[in-house]
Amino acid sequence: MRIGWVQNRPLPGNREDNLAQVEALIGTHRADLWVLPELFATGYLMADRQALARLAEPLSDGPTPAFLQELAARRECAFVAGVALADRGGLYNAAVAVDASGLRAVYRKVHLFDTERRVFDPGEGPYPVVDLAGARVGIMICFDWRFPEAARALALGGAQVIAHPSNLVLPHCQTAMVTRALENRVFTVTANRVGSEVLGGMSAVFTGASRIVDPEGRVLSDGPEDDIAVDVVEVDPTRADDKAINASNDLFADRRPGAYTARRA
Repeated sequence: MRIGWVQNRPLPGNREDNLAQVEALIGTHRADLWVLPELFATGYLMADRQALARLAEPLSDGPTPAFLQELAARRECAFVAGVALADRGGLYNAAVAVDASGLRAVYRKVHLFDTERRVFDPGEGPYPVVDLAGARVGIMICFDWRFPEAARALALGGAQVIAHPSNLVLPHCQTAMVTRALENRVFTVTANRVGSEVLGGMSAVFTGASRIVDPEGRVLSDGPEDDIAVDVVEVDPTRADDKAINASNDLFADRRPGAYTARRA
């Protein structure tokens, strides 16, 4: 299968132009699965909860999921993309998995970062794994990378590919995703954005460098740090089913969950 990422520079609050930008970036590129950044259609910083509520979308008829479904049908592909979601009486930093048939999965971000905690409600899990575009695809969002339990939960749930929509501002994630891929023997696709936002007393500078890593920790695709971009690589997702490290060790069979406790000596 062919997997790709889109690295955009969204205009805050300008959904129509941001959707058009993503479609233009994809252009004639072909992929079975595209991963788009966190909050790619709205921008990141929210003045307050009321401002977020004006941009958040319902799952049933939100313009962003509808756009993704229409584009998926036209391009014969699937998407995992970050959206601001109004759902279940809450406002969530979420990601949706969409193909031509419609909404396939939704994930509400569990680990909220910094100013997100002022306006978004935290998700409660579980982390979803969905059959999508010919692979078992797990979903996590941005700051989830800092918690190895997130990627491990997805791998234990059968994920072959971890889709990771992001708006990264810290410098460490891209390197850490090599470890997340290696310690779980899965493919990871981190789709980050570029540019900066300033709102009131808040500011954020985004680090770009979208990345695809294979189950052996090899970087297959690396985006620029400061420019919009798109890339696609071909992978065999079944490679992620092999958890053997050598003839004697298997990454999952050798786990000893009962031993994973600590006691002060």
